[in-house]
Amino acid sequence: MPKQKNDLASVRVGTKMTPARKGRPVREPRTRKEGKPKKAEKPIRVSFLGGLNEIGKNITVFEYDEDMFILDCGLCFPDTDMPGVDLVLPDFTYITRNADKIRGIVITHGHEDHIGGLPYLLKEIHAPVYATRLTAGLIMGKLKEHNLDKTAVLQVIKPGDTIKLGAFTVEAIHVNHSIPDPIGVAIKCAAGTIIHTGDFKIDSTPIDGEIIDLARFAALGKEGVLCLMTDSTNAERAGYTESERKVGGSLEHLFSLAGHRRVIVATFASNIHRVQQIIDVSEKQGRKVALSGRSLENVVAVAAELGYLKVPDGIIISVDEVRKYPDEQVTLITTGSQGEPMSALTRMSSSDHRKVQITPNDVVIISATPIPGNEKTVGKVIDDLLKLGAEVFYNQMYDVHVSGHARQEELKMILSIVHPKFFIPVHGERKHLTANAALGEAIGIPTSNILLVENGTQVTLTKKEIKADTTVPAGRVFVDGYGVGDVGNIILRDRKKLSEDGLVAVSMAIDTVNGEIVSGPVMESRGFVYVRDSDELFHDACDLVEEITARYTRNGKIDIPATKNHIRDEVARFMYERTKRSPIVVPILLEL
Repeated sequence: MPKQKNDLASVRVGTKMTPARKGRPVREPRTRKEGKPKKAEKPIRVSFLGGLNEIGKNITVFEYDEDMFILDCGLCFPDTDMPGVDLVLPDFTYITRNADKIRGIVITHGHEDHIGGLPYLLKEIHAPVYATRLTAGLIMGKLKEHNLDKTAVLQVIKPGDTIKLGAFTVEAIHVNHSIPDPIGVAIKCAAGTIIHTGDFKIDSTPIDGEIIDLARFAALGKEGVLCLMTDSTNAERAGYTESERKVGGSLEHLFSLAGHRRVIVATFASNIHRVQQIIDVSEKQGRKVALSGRSLENVVAVAAELGYLKVPDGIIISVDEVRKYPDEQVTLITTGSQGEPMSALTRMSSSDHRKVQITPNDVVIISATPIPGNEKTVGKVIDDLLKLGAEVFYNQMYDVHVSGHARQEELKMILSIVHPKFFIPVHGERKHLTANAALGEAIGIPTSNILLVENGTQVTLTKKEIKADTTVPAGRVFVDGYGVGDVGNIILRDRKKLSEDGLVAVSMAIDTVNGEIVSGPVMESRGFVYVRDSDELFHDACDLVEEITARYTRNGKIDIPATKNHIRDEVARFMYERTKRSPIVVPILLEL
């Protein structure tokens, strides 16, 4: 791999990796025809562990002979039906089972849905990570947080570089996206070439001036591409995705409308091009810029240090310094464009932010479009900001956001110039994958050569056929505090039930010598009914508990396990009959 000249050009963390061992040679069956051996064609196997039929958690494993490598390792954030869960990771079981075959991990760009799961994976396996310079800088911050910076191996690559990973060679190809330094990849082995675009769009006027390398995609198409995998996020939307530069004009207009008021802009923390434009407009208007949100502060610090963000001297101030300046001299960039409950903007909207209070002298610009499923929470944040007197601008009103994902015409262009034999839409919900598949058909790929798959599918590719007849483990692993994987569906079900119907605890003390109730039963309720207004309900329930206890007491001996089980089941049934609610019933029997 060519050496780079920058300071992050060859980040080597930890000890040097030993060369991957080659697998034993496999004897191919010989035929008697002409006395020459006939080699069986080895397939490429592609295992999708995340990113299909969902937004986020992107991770794919490529395998040929005895060599495997991983493309991306992301996470996603919990839905409303996952109370208490902080993060959702892919299931790494298939990878850990084959840890000795993993030759490396290639990352396409620095968004959380592509790098967020990496520290958790590197605690399970030891493999070198390859990423472009900014992406590597963001990864390094995560490695330090997880105390992996002394053991992990991180290699910086640039577009045009080729990585040798066992039987694979992986070429990095520059694309455009909503974060600098994104790449697609051309994956080559003896069985053929696979192109994976990563997240991309075609921007003819990008902020950094680096246009997607369509020429390289076209050249690979002329050489012959076995399979293409493309981002499907915007496959339902016609036309072309607008250039990021369009947002800059809208921001200038809205800043001018703000006049002497304070401006607060909410955007994705990783959208460095957007942050650059906000800083540029603020500088023109003589405004200082404050950052609110830990993730935003971290990304801006890394991007500025590596030169991806040009920050004029003295323009950045801390949130604590905001009150020292008149409103017309302040721009506040914040996280929370998706209405996340603990984000800075959400806390501002609920008057729960310790340092920033929303007033009628604020103009709030939400420079993002709600991710599917977040529309309601974003709408609530907007309503709460309006109630506090702020003026709010969002994408339905002005062009304050453009997507980082290709629309239909851009997707058809890539399909046309690559013209693969086989096509697998990736990255998106089922509706997005289906729409992308239809685009493949529109440019002439036979329907039989287009495959719609889901997480857990292992696709087998040869020069003659594509099939998906094998599955691998590919579930969801929940991170809750310091716990990884110790919260499962049963616990989530109980949490959801607690949030909906509450809990009833039944406690009593029993003399195990004669089976008599010494104290109780006593009932306590949380989130079910108000105890003082439900005396009759709980009195009748206590009578039922005494009856059950007597039923399982014979000859002075009591069957404690059976008593507990029946108290739980019968009290739950009793409560439902009387209230049409189903609280969790917890029997607590103290044996004396």
